[in-house]
Amino acid sequence: MNLTFEDICLAMSEPAFYPHPAALVQRRETHISVVFLAGDWAYKLKKHKDLGFLDFRDPARRLYFCQQEVTLNQRLSVDVYHEVLGIHEGKEGLCFGPVQGALEYAVKMRRLPDEASLEAMLSCGSVALEDVSRLGQTLAAFHAKSQRGGGIDAYGDIEHIRFNMEENFTQIQPFARDFLDLEKWEFFCQVCRSFAFNHAELFMHRVREGRIRDGHGDLRAEHVYFNHGVQVIDCIEFNERFRYGDCALDLAFLIMDLDRLGHRDTARRLLRAYAAASGDPEVYALMDFYAAYRAAVRLKVACLSLEHAPDRAALTDEIHAYLDLACRYAISFGRPVLWVFCGLPASGKSTLARRVASAMFMPLFASDTVRKEDPDFPQAGVEAFNAGAYRPVLRDRVYARLFNLAQDEIKKGRSVVLDATFSKAKWRESALLLADDLKAGIVFVECACQHQTIRQRLARRKSQEGESDARLMHFNDLIAGYEPFGEAMTGVRIVLDTDQAVEACVQEILAQGHFLTG
Repeated sequence: MNLTFEDICLAMSEPAFYPHPAALVQRRETHISVVFLAGDWAYKLKKHKDLGFLDFRDPARRLYFCQQEVTLNQRLSVDVYHEVLGIHEGKEGLCFGPVQGALEYAVKMRRLPDEASLEAMLSCGSVALEDVSRLGQTLAAFHAKSQRGGGIDAYGDIEHIRFNMEENFTQIQPFARDFLDLEKWEFFCQVCRSFAFNHAELFMHRVREGRIRDGHGDLRAEHVYFNHGVQVIDCIEFNERFRYGDCALDLAFLIMDLDRLGHRDTARRLLRAYAAASGDPEVYALMDFYAAYRAAVRLKVACLSLEHAPDRAALTDEIHAYLDLACRYAISFGRPVLWVFCGLPASGKSTLARRVASAMFMPLFASDTVRKEDPDFPQAGVEAFNAGAYRPVLRDRVYARLFNLAQDEIKKGRSVVLDATFSKAKWRESALLLADDLKAGIVFVECACQHQTIRQRLARRKSQEGESDARLMHFNDLIAGYEPFGEAMTGVRIVLDTDQAVEACVQEILAQGHFLTG
């Protein structure tokens, strides 16, 4: 008897097929698989399809990818993916057996409760802060242990990233005129291309740092469960190209999905937890770009589903929503940001400016360096307050030079960090005007700590010289000369307690900065 795939599916839809209790069998389908929920177990079959990016027509390939599905998904789940079973034709009909000589193959999984999925928990408001932290830590640990190497590193190369990006654009373009807002679509494509061009070195830096890994490839809220710990299922087993890439790209799928579901705060908490647990603050530099890429992938999938969609209106709404989300990310990563680190000398601003500039792969310009490298300035050194190279007219020249340097970088499409006290309101207002004129974002990071801490740090400079010439003898004048921030800075200012550990400060700046510029 020649049995068809549908014959097998019909048999598996009957409770009597299973060697265990299954009062009711549910059949669920995707475009590439059929899943049967039977009692405490779930069984997945692969459809006999060739979609270009996967080919399940050959039985040997279906067996191989079933085995890959079990092996790869055991990396992020415990006691969920059990084995691959064969389906045989016996004397009394179809039944499970070994894979040898089987008609078809099924992945056997422990059934996870629907209500334990992250998507379901979000919809009923039962996701706790510790759940998000655990998820971030789990994903960071997974990426740390994931396979890496030369063959995988190639997927982080800028040319590969450009190829994937342009492939998306090409595959979506036929649908643009009828289903997309053309102005938004063209804006999105141009911003993505500009970012890739302007930040090619950042992508290559990620390769050198070993951040290209064998990831999950399909991190979505519906694939995350909180059941006997964090369980993440349904990774991409059928195409390495979809699974290999930057850790930030892997995480970006889930960040984008949380945004899509209306849970931006959860997305931000997850990003912060992951960045801290992974020791990879650079994810902030790439997250919006990669989230936009993931939104474009989902946009493409929706467009390609139009032909056979039972409800084209609903799918069209989904297409519009993904384009809007992609454009929101594009506005964020496509606009350079002027980061202004300010505060009293010895408040920790220079240390933090260097750390954030490094994490975000931004150029850094510091007033102390500009002052000492300019041959037209008097020889810098420890002077009385407002004397020598620190006379008010010369300080104005330093800030003018800083703004010119920042302007040059922003015009190239690059964000930039400025490090100076910015003790006068006029200098902060000039920074605001510069950002406004260049249509750039701006973030003021005001570093503040206990006065006793500043005194101690200034006192140590007597024996530990550095770039800054501020000393303990200047303390009272520095305090008196520091003008408070005004109302105009509301919404663009981070006030940071730098008595806390440097690493905690860096994470706080990146998290708040991402919020302010996103």
